[in-house]
Amino acid sequence: MKRPIVLTEEFKPYLAPIFERKAKSITAIDVHKMTSYADMLVVVEAGSRRQVTSLAEHIIKALKKQKIKVFGMEGIKEGEWALMDYGHIIIHVFDSEAKEFYDLEGLWSDAPRIDLSPLGPLPGIEEDDDEF
Repeated sequence: MKRPIVLTEEFKPYLAPIFERKAKSITAIDVHKMTSYADMLVVVEAGSRRQVTSLAEHIIKALKKQKIKVFGMEGIKEGEWALMDYGHIIIHVFDSEAKEFYDLEGLWSDAPRIDLSPLGPLPGIEEDDDEF
């Protein structure tokens, strides 16, 4: 796998609300050289359909407080897969089964990943507890 690219400041406001909730995993994919409709795709895995809805609603509300409006959204009430289109960034929130079925990370396997570590510890990655 290629080295992850550095997260730019312009995307941090879109990603910060995701880190405020307990997502199972978060992947940011740089697609600006591969498509004209977005610069970044964010794939978020939630633990349940209820959490998909909760996460999506939290992201929308947090960004709205920053005066960032969503251009389009789909699937939030159903809870299997929520999509929020902010123009240059598209955020997908999946329940685990839908994430595995659609496999967006596999679909975009040639696109570079974005290093999200500046925003905090990534969900799903255990910290080393070598000291007891």
